[in-house]
Amino acid sequence: MSRSEGNGTTDADSATDVDDTAAGPVLAKRSVWAKLYHGETNVDFVGRRKLWFAISLVLILVGVGSFLARGGFNLGIDFEGGVVWEVPAGDATVAEARDTVAPFGLAGATIQELDSDEGRTIRVEAEPVDPETTDEVTGTLAELTGSSFDDVNLSVVGPSWGEEVSRAALRALVVFLVLVTLYITVRFEWKMALATLVALFHDILITAGFYAVTQIEMTPATVIALLTILGYSIYDGIVVFDKVDENTRRVSSSSGLTYGGMVNVSLNQALMRSLNTNITALLPVLTLLVVGSWIMGAVVIEEFAIALLVGQVSGAYSSIFIASPMLAWLKEREPRYRDIKRRVEARGGDAAVVAATIAGGRVPSNRAATAPTGATSPAPAGAGASPTVAPSGRVIPPRPRKKSSRGNRR
Repeated sequence: MSRSEGNGTTDADSATDVDDTAAGPVLAKRSVWAKLYHGETNVDFVGRRKLWFAISLVLILVGVGSFLARGGFNLGIDFEGGVVWEVPAGDATVAEARDTVAPFGLAGATIQELDSDEGRTIRVEAEPVDPETTDEVTGTLAELTGSSFDDVNLSVVGPSWGEEVSRAALRALVVFLVLVTLYITVRFEWKMALATLVALFHDILITAGFYAVTQIEMTPATVIALLTILGYSIYDGIVVFDKVDENTRRVSSSSGLTYGGMVNVSLNQALMRSLNTNITALLPVLTLLVVGSWIMGAVVIEEFAIALLVGQVSGAYSSIFIASPMLAWLKEREPRYRDIKRRVEARGGDAAVVAATIAGGRVPSNRAATAPTGATSPAPAGAGASPTVAPSGRVIPPRPRKKSSRGNRR
């Protein structure tokens, strides 16, 4: 007779107990990548939320400080207006072109050398000048490069178009935020919507701060990219919130799992999926930036690709380190979850239950809470109580109920 039969349990039950209790040692032997793949990492995202919030706050303050110190962003010609000359370069260099336009009061002009299938081109962007000066600069550039007057492509841009783009983008942003709030509120709840909005504003501020620090030129393509990255951030946040919503019903004092502990479990379980989502989204952006812009010389898409890259990295960070810890903080202020947290902490906290849940790949039921390093004793039939996880991680079985004296009377 096997030991499991002698104890009144089946072989399947015994095997289940062995698998759960042995999960801790097996998990410890796996590499970081294996733990990521199986959703078995154990990072305390919620417990370290002050650290994550502090990092974001520092980055935002650096961006705001740079914005104030430098007098704003480096706005492109589409926002401020100006004149653009494009002329076949010939044998001329950027330095020679700068010396040529300097006598006309254009020493601060932006001058670039562009490569294309048609050859090298010199592009000069300057502030608005009067028509007479415009014609003189055109003739001087044509003479420098050995081109004719008609070969110089001249564009005069007014600031009204950039202002119109900005107003349209602002309207689109407001409509987007309203629709996102309504969807997440209906699909999940309003506190998840609030946490999502906080993460979205976080991404906008981080991306804007990056442009303020680096002084990369901000164009309408940048504004379009900012609206695009909000969609990526929303999608990644919903991936995490869907897992949180799935595990919420398991939060109770009898299971030994607080709301914050459940969010930690959900984040660790969904971490690999979130990384895969963001890596898949980043690969095309990196291709645009490296191959399209830097190798093939398509400078036009560089502004769009840089904004997408910064925004996606910020969105991946905010969905895990900002939105989810923020949600846990909001929910644990509710009376129900606050009471559960108080009871669980009185018994030593839920760290052992979180570790056991991640190791077993499941959220513990209300019947038992398995510690990662201790053995689990099944509750006696009819006991009607759940075992308790001690602060050390050892599982303490419940006391059996006393038999009623009436049942012994004849």
